[in-house]
Amino acid sequence: MLVLNEQDQQNLLDMKEVIEEVGHALQVFSEGKTETPLRYVLPFNKENRYLVMPALSDELNIVGIKTVTFAPNNPKLDKKTITGSVLLSDYDTGETLAVLDGSYLTKIRTGAISGVATKYLAREDAKTLCVIGAGDQAEGLIAAILAVRDIEMLHISSRTRSKAEKLAEFVKQTYHVSTKVFDEADQAMENADIVVTATNSNKTVYSHSLHPGVHLNAVGSFKPEMQELPSETMLIANKIVVESTEAAMEETGDLKVPLEEGIITEQSLHGELGDIVSGKISGRDDEEEVTVFKSVGLAIVDIVVAQYFYKKAQQTN
Repeated sequence: MLVLNEQDQQNLLDMKEVIEEVGHALQVFSEGKTETPLRYVLPFNKENRYLVMPALSDELNIVGIKTVTFAPNNPKLDKKTITGSVLLSDYDTGETLAVLDGSYLTKIRTGAISGVATKYLAREDAKTLCVIGAGDQAEGLIAAILAVRDIEMLHISSRTRSKAEKLAEFVKQTYHVSTKVFDEADQAMENADIVVTATNSNKTVYSHSLHPGVHLNAVGSFKPEMQELPSETMLIANKIVVESTEAAMEETGDLKVPLEEGIITEQSLHGELGDIVSGKISGRDDEEEVTVFKSVGLAIVDIVVAQYFYKKAQQTN
């Protein structure tokens, strides 16, 4: 049995390869060829959550389970908000093949899903990326978007300016992209072609209206009471895309709140990202469209990414 920690996975990572694997996994999911139940959430120690997410696919010959803890007060202790592990099993025998550090894998999986969404929904000539939130997930999201678009400028806004500045410096040194830190999210969104929201906020993080041609990846809100995006965003979006219609309508306040307010219905959704990958429905149709991708994560994608790292580890011995 392999044990792959964060450094192991980092050494094995090719983000463009992962985005391709994730795109295929999303397509298989939308074709109904996976078993991916809604995640089971157990609250503990007041605000903390323990999430259990099994998944398998006969089409992909893959089976595994992901467990995650979400502890929103951990940054005060200089610890990660999200920790966990992914267990990959042998499809034929059920034996455990690998156990992987879930924090890094989640960061890469989250980024890769938004990378797929950006590939199909953002304008081809997008040059300016705005990221709201500078926590654990932001780095993976930036890496994935840079893998599918030639970004020249990164705008970052975070409640903690020091974290935003640290992320900006990392991106500047790693990817040689110009960066700028803003105190207000609305200011950071000005002139952005792609916007990413990746916070733990229960309240909306911006009030700026999305201008024509913008693509937004929303990844922070994963509970019914969390709403990162103003309801108006869903009203003005030409296309609202999700990984799973069932999971998105059940799990995120970004959709549940506008639904309860009567701003949208389930029919307001353009569809699932996997159906765009397969060509069943369209991605971006013109330069003026406002597109929104609301991500809540899918366990089958975590297991596919775990298998990617496992196979790469075998190849590199």
